[in-house]
Amino acid sequence: MHYCSVMKTMDLNLLTALDALLRECSVTGAARQLGLSTSAMSRTLTRLRRSTGDPLLVRAGRGLVPTPHAAALRDRVRSLTDEARIVLRPAMTNLDLASLDSTFTIRASESFMEMLSGAVVASITKAAPHVRLRFAAKPDRDPSLLREGLIDLEIGKRAMSAPEMRTQFLFRDKYVGVARIGHPLLAGGDVTPKRYAACSHVVASQLGDFSGPVDNALEELELRRAVRVVVPGYPDAMRVAGSSDLIALVPRSSLGNALVKDRAAAAGVRSFEIPVRMPDIHISAMWHPRLDADPAQRWFREKVIAACRHAYPVAQYRALMNDDMYRP
Repeated sequence: MHYCSVMKTMDLNLLTALDALLRECSVTGAARQLGLSTSAMSRTLTRLRRSTGDPLLVRAGRGLVPTPHAAALRDRVRSLTDEARIVLRPAMTNLDLASLDSTFTIRASESFMEMLSGAVVASITKAAPHVRLRFAAKPDRDPSLLREGLIDLEIGKRAMSAPEMRTQFLFRDKYVGVARIGHPLLAGGDVTPKRYAACSHVVASQLGDFSGPVDNALEELELRRAVRVVVPGYPDAMRVAGSSDLIALVPRSSLGNALVKDRAAAAGVRSFEIPVRMPDIHISAMWHPRLDADPAQRWFREKVIAACRHAYPVAQYRALMNDDMYRP
């Protein structure tokens, strides 16, 4: 069939209707979202079924659930409709920050909140006083909230990002050990792998895991450590280490930055180099590609990225980037 003929018979309104149906999994809910009657949305669903050759939504008890084909289409349909809205709305060439009235949501770890949330808030609210910021907890690595538009920006490890996400490298971090001031491990000469493994440990894990990357490195040396406590975040691990004989593994950035200094001293701990090879931590900003062209989103990302880089300037981490002590 000729391209022009295809375009004449294609109803792009069906794409918007399909997006609403897949979001709501309800004919009534989709109709309400689009301002249509339930009967009109029901007829639209019938057309969509004919067009796609798939039932799309099927009855399950009192509700509807997507078919495998519909579930596979959900993210693509959402992305296409979002892109269409961006294309069809008036272009914004000059962003009026004084009157910008938007809400931006950042998902980040407890460590980010402690070290950088204040700087981010100050930078953004000073430039755009009507903007609202929402900081969301990060209990897992699920990228679906970015895909669904419930989160605008995520700060974290690049490896956690889904393939389609845009990423902007912020800084490179590395793991260090921390122990309370006066701990026997720090007073007895060099920290060897054997002495390190012989200590009792506290682990920071949002998923509640008792093991981490250092355990793989110790296993290569036929060593095992005893993990006694698991806590949700690195600040918690530092507090436990500062008040016990347990030692913790934390990113060096947890010890302080250009904005927040001497976190180690406040927690009552001293840091030491881990005596085994450990991978670096790559911290990045991540967002969904549908937000690329939005001027307000672009301004928001740039402000957050600038605040992070001010707190962790390249010079501060040059030693980490060039440190070959524990590299293969």
